[in-house]
Amino acid sequence: MEFIPEEALKLGLAIIVGGLIGAEREFRDKAAGFRTIIFITLGSTLFTIFSLGLGNETNPTRIAANIVTGIGFLGAGAILREGTKVAGLTTAAAIWLSASLGMGLGGGRYMLVAISTLAVLAVLWFFPYFERWIDNVRESRTYEIILPLNSPKIAELPKRFSEHSLNVIGHKEHKAGGQVVLTFTTLGRPENQTRFVNILMKDADVLEFRY
Repeated sequence: MEFIPEEALKLGLAIIVGGLIGAEREFRDKAAGFRTIIFITLGSTLFTIFSLGLGNETNPTRIAANIVTGIGFLGAGAILREGTKVAGLTTAAAIWLSASLGMGLGGGRYMLVAISTLAVLAVLWFFPYFERWIDNVRESRTYEIILPLNSPKIAELPKRFSEHSLNVIGHKEHKAGGQVVLTFTTLGRPENQTRFVNILMKDADVLEFRY
């Protein structure tokens, strides 16, 4: 078997690129960590090398093209629903992006991969600070409030949210026995959300609520 130094270089770079991104995911204790991201990047690089070497002349990338489909199933496994929130989207995106970086290395696009890797690391390391700043300014919260069927508070609740500077972006209600279950999705500052929760805690007409 012929040894090709450039292919060895591609595999070595794949381990480095995957290791850099995987280390950040491992540091944050995510589902796809250090070794997983390395394997994804390395595997994508290998598939691209094989595709360029084994594909026919009219379609040399036929094997590499299937990486996009296959990696989608792997990324979907990292996405979990936790109550009203969806977790794992960033990890799934990191898996998808790591595969694309591996394909770029396999195709010899070293500079583009280097620039993209730096951009990915910048987003993963520094953008969470912006996210926390945004969360301090605006928080989304969904309330499920149970009231007696004949309670006047049913009509008053939307106004109560407005009084606490909370914007209602979604509203549903349904009857359950002698009670009404109201669901409100709101946007507002965290301190306003906390004040509203304290109001609900003290309201004798509120039979039960959760968020």
